Amino acid sequence: MGRKSSISRLPDEVKRHLEKCIGQGRFTLDELIADLQARFPQEARAWALPSRSAMHRYGQKLERRLSAIRASTEAAKLIQEQAGDDKDARSEALTALVQTELFEAILALQEADDPDADPQERVAMLSAAARNIATLTRSSINLKLFQAKVEEAARKALLEQQRAKLDELGKTGDVPADVLAKVIKAAYDL
Repeated sequence: MGRKSSISRLPDEVKRHLEKCIGQGRFTLDELIADLQARFPQEARAWALPSRSAMHRYGQKLERRLSAIRASTEAAKLIQEQAGDDKDARSEALTALVQTELFEAILALQEADDPDADPQERVAMLSAAARNIATLTRSSINLKLFQAKVEEAARKALLEQQRAKLDELGKTGDVPADVLAKVIKAAYDL
């Protein structure tokens, strides 16, 4: 088994800054190395800077992950816009985030094609991912069922309120009973 990447051995603060800069895409590799040396001079002496090739490999891997997350987020937004579903949006957003994390974990698993890796461990990870995906799918279905029930209950409550108001109009004599009956039949098909 090979040794860890020089980037994975960086201090957390340096690694977070590196990931932020790579994610923004505003530096070349040489500019990024110079930025790290300038921003973290004390730390740069304590650890070796990653090579250009190591930063390039890490940047490609990070960009693939970021692209997958962006694509997943955009798809979730499009689905929500097309469905016109504005009920319990936080749960939907949370579900989308969990889906993105699972997708990222599966990508990481695919990238970990290490010839020395234990096949049983890989199968166990895939099995755990499948269980989590099934749970997430059930959660999403239950959320949609809940949203449909809430919508139906709100519709019934509104119909009851309207029916009560129409009945009240008939009792006050402001609207003749035959006209009221026609309105009720047209509105509620009763």
